[in-house]
Amino acid sequence: MEPNNKVHLEKAQNFMRQYRDPESRELKKLSANQFMDVWSHYDRDGNGYIEGSELDGFLKEFVSSANATDISPESLTDEMLVELKSCFMEAYDDNQDGKIDIRELAQLLPMEENFLLLFRFDNPLESSVEFMKIWREYDSDNSGYIEADELKNFLRDLLKEAKKINDVSEDKLIEYTDTMLRVFDANKDGRLQLSEMAKLLPVKENFLCRQVFKGAAKLTKEDIEKVFSLYDRDNNGSIENEELRGFLKDLLELVKKDYDAQDLIEFEETILRGVGYDKDGKISRKELTMILLALAKLPPEDDQ
Repeated sequence: MEPNNKVHLEKAQNFMRQYRDPESRELKKLSANQFMDVWSHYDRDGNGYIEGSELDGFLKEFVSSANATDISPESLTDEMLVELKSCFMEAYDDNQDGKIDIRELAQLLPMEENFLLLFRFDNPLESSVEFMKIWREYDSDNSGYIEADELKNFLRDLLKEAKKINDVSEDKLIEYTDTMLRVFDANKDGRLQLSEMAKLLPVKENFLCRQVFKGAAKLTKEDIEKVFSLYDRDNNGSIENEELRGFLKDLLELVKKDYDAQDLIEFEETILRGVGYDKDGKISRKELTMILLALAKLPPEDDQ
């Protein structure tokens, strides 16, 4: 009984110690489920980030678990922690927001190669237009959600593209699907809504977040043209179909953190009614200009 008690005691003192080789102190490769266990342990409030006291706790345990002697995470002084956090965040906080998201943790911890592939995209999506095309392709029943079987098809295709699908059994693919659902399904309804899928498949940049569109007294013709060309992907002179939905998704993200397909539909009706939209299923340069001018007048995010 004593050895078992010791293992449980060590886990209680330092969660990361169980994932290190007892001899070399190197981190062992984590399975998909083990990675999820680490994420859930440190993202205690379930908000999708390891931050504040969660981040301090993770860094203390991560560093002290590498020690051959069984030192306590508390032995790390405040000064050491500040210096460690600075170095650590410089190396791993890719978007420099002062917290660690799921993708950044995936780059830090050694994991099964094929599972890690699902967090790494060689070519991040250029815009939400591409995102909405992918959404339409995998929401095969048009339910407005990506259910487990649809997510599995998406992950299968990602692995195919990376020429790794032959290395992944059907059971392993089911495990990956289950883990990705557990990670990204923030409201725990067993499926991914638009905002949850957007975290799994991020766009390089929401162009509308740029400072030029916030509180701008005057938008130049060049500003309007930049936005128009970003969403008018087929260069036919209008923003329509997935182009329109991609534009509206980016707009919606400015005012709502969690959103689903129904929110997008209602938002579309509100926005387009406000600019005297002529209901032809397209946005012209003139209509886009009116929307961007309205966007410039939005209050700060905290007041929205």
